[in-house]
Amino acid sequence: MNVALSSDHRGYSAKEQIKSYVTTSGHNVLDFGCDSTASCDYPETALKGAESVASGEADRGILFCGTGIGMSITANKVRGIRAALCHDELTAELSRRHNDANVLCLPADLIGEELMRRVVDVWLRTEYEAGRHQRRIDKISAFEENGQYSKK
Repeated sequence: MNVALSSDHRGYSAKEQIKSYVTTSGHNVLDFGCDSTASCDYPETALKGAESVASGEADRGILFCGTGIGMSITANKVRGIRAALCHDELTAELSRRHNDANVLCLPADLIGEELMRRVVDVWLRTEYEAGRHQRRIDKISAFEENGQYSKK
């Protein structure tokens, strides 16, 4: 699986730790920055990572900032992205099973390295259930396409 990674300066160290973990887990990493702890603006790297998933260059993306909130808000502006901010294994699993989240946002300042690895592991291994959840994903996609809510 091709996994896009991106971070701001507060998420840089976490991104580097998870990059190594994802690579040793057998996945290919596409790193969209940032490249240091020097201050930077999260929308730039969030959009690069999210756009790589939306275009199909990456199968999934993992974005890091201090709280994960800025990355989540930004990534969800990209058509076709369903970014989920997760703090534990359960939210990571449900984001995949029920919401088909294709971008995981992680709070580098709020959870430790070991928990972050477990969250990433669960998120990468969990498949989307589809079924009853698909009609909800279809409603989101329809709104992205035409700005209209479908009651079907």
